[in-house]
Formats: sequence, structure tokens, C-alpha cells
Amino acid sequence: MTRLNDRWLRIIGITLLMLMSVSVNNYLQMPFSWTVAGRLMLTMTSIVATWHLNRFVIFKFREQYPLGSQIIKRLVLTFLTGMLGTTLVLWLTGIARHWLIYQTLDDSMIQHYVTFTINNHRLSLWFYGVDFVKAAIMFLLFLPVYEALFFAVESREIKNRLQQSEREKEALEKTNLQSQLEALKQQVNPHFLFNSLNALGTLIEEDPPQASLFLEELSTVYRYLLRSNEQNLTTLGAELDFIHSYTHLLKTRYGAGLKITIHVDSVHEAFLLPPLTLQLLVENAVKHNIILPEQPLSISIFTNSDNQLVITNNLQRKNTKIHSNGLGLNNILTKYKMLGQTVPTILENESQFSVRLPLIRYN
Repeated sequence: MTRLNDRWLRIIGITLLMLMSVSVNNYLQMPFSWTVAGRLMLTMTSIVATWHLNRFVIFKFREQYPLGSQIIKRLVLTFLTGMLGTTLVLWLTGIARHWLIYQTLDDSMIQHYVTFTINNHRLSLWFYGVDFVKAAIMFLLFLPVYEALFFAVESREIKNRLQQSEREKEALEKTNLQSQLEALKQQVNPHFLFNSLNALGTLIEEDPPQASLFLEELSTVYRYLLRSNEQNLTTLGAELDFIHSYTHLLKTRYGAGLKITIHVDSVHEAFLLPPLTLQLLVENAVKHNIILPEQPLSISIFTNSDNQLVITNNLQRKNTKIHSNGLGLNNILTKYKMLGQTVPTILENESQFSVRLPLIRYN
């Protein structure tokens, strides 16, 4: 149910009703006495009790019947319950006022009541000292006020949600555009392409069968890069197939300096994650760490019982400063957030860097 802060409405409303009652009953023209003071207290008690009772009824039925299709049922039940509650409050305070004035409960059922004249016919629903017309009028003072207030608050919340939705949509579009840009940069990255072609040229001369395999893996990598922006999610199995091809190219370049181990439970291969997530993390590890045969970079990719994909690598930072804008990791975190998923966990200590990616179940 919409949270409604009506504190100032209650303060102002109760004050105005009290001033109206004082004016109508000419309390200010009466000489002061404890009886007059008692009647004022009873009037205040009656107004406060009536207000909060009706407020409770309105809030209760709105919480119980929140749907638009239930509005007629909610209003009818709210009206009947509120009117009966108001009747009870007015009846009790009327008896108390009678005793305060006359010091007896005799004839306490004979009270003043509201009447209406329609076509020379006097109308009043008076029964044993209880005027249901007065109770209905009292209640109907509250229902329109609170319905209007709820409408205003809910309209503002809907507007805020729409604005938030638009902001998230714009952020997601911006993230997707940035992702496409980064993927395009990778596709046409002259260093990556130049190193790959150099390795391919060397292999053609030294090991033609290996060169053929290298070319096949290179084609797989670029084909996946071209298709990666067509969908928000891909299966872990498809991502692993791509990573096998991508790491094959890296191992051809770095040889024994790069060790990559993959231990993924086959059950998790149908789970989903944003495309190119693994590529960004492997690339990040290769970019920032020393890779030498005598000082190898070890990257491990595995799943755990919490349905997470874990990527770890030993830390051996390069001495030269590497330019980095952090877009890779931020890209991954933003995608998970925009998809409404738990964001990945990034852990780092003196010897190891680790990222835990929540795998998304296919619905």
C-alpha cells in the first residue's frame, strides 16, 4: 500500500473542526465553568476519535482491497464500517455530554439530531438517540479528503517510477552503446589483429596444420564478436566455446607464459550471463599482469555450488603504468544491475584477483 504521511492534514483538519464546533456551539460566549471546559474536552475527544477511527478504516480497506477492480467493494465497505464507527463515537460522547450537563443519564437517549426537509417532508435517520445522517455526513468529510490525497501521492509515485524507468532505459542504452563501441574497438584493434596475423604468418611457415587451426579459431572469435551485441544474455556454454577459441589465440602468442584452466560443471552450461563477460575478464588479466614462461600468469575459470562463475588470476602487476579507464569491469557491473540481477563480487588481495559472477537461470 502507498505510504501516506498525513500528519499535517490531521493537525490542520482537527484544528479546523474544533474551531467550527466552538463557533457553532457558541462556547466562547459562555461564562467559564468546569462544565464548559468538560464539554470542550469531550468535543475535542469526539473529533480526534472520529478522525482516527475513520482514518484507520480507510487505510485498512485500502490495504485489503488495493486493486482497481475492487474499488466499489472497498468504498462500500469503507463507508458502512466508517459510518457505524462514527455513529458509535458520537453516541458515546453524546451520552457523556448529557451526563456532564445534567449529572444524570435519564433521558440520555433524547438528543438533538440532524433533519432535512425535502418537499415539506422532514427526513432524519434517528434511532434511539443515534442520528445516522449525522454519522454519514461526518464520515463523508473524511473519505473524499483521503481518496484525493491517495490519488495525488500515487500519481506522483507513478510519475517518479516512469521517470526512473526512463533513466534506467537511457542508462541501459548508453551501456549497450558503450559495449558495442568497446566490442568494435576490439574487433578492429590493430595490435590484437597485427599480433594474430604475425602469429599466423609464422605458423604458416613452421606448422601449416597448426596455422589452419589458428585461422579457424581466429574466425570463430571475430564471428562471436560480431554477433555479441544482438542479445542481452547468452548461455555459459556458448561463452565457454568462445573463450576456448579466444584463449587459443592468446596461448599461441604467450606460450608457456599463460596458463588457463577451466572446470565448469555441465549443469551450469545452460545458465545465462551477458555476452563477452569472460572475454573482458580474461583480457583484463592479460592486460595488467606480467606474462613470461618463468613467471606465468595463471587464470582459473570454474563454477561453485552457489551457481556462480568464478574467475581468478595470480597478481603480478606490470612495472610500467598501463592506461585503463575501468570500462571493462564497470561494463559488466552495469549490465548485471540493468538486468535486475545481483551484481558480481570483486575481490583482491596481495596475490590474487577474483571475480564471482552470478549465473542467471533460464526462465
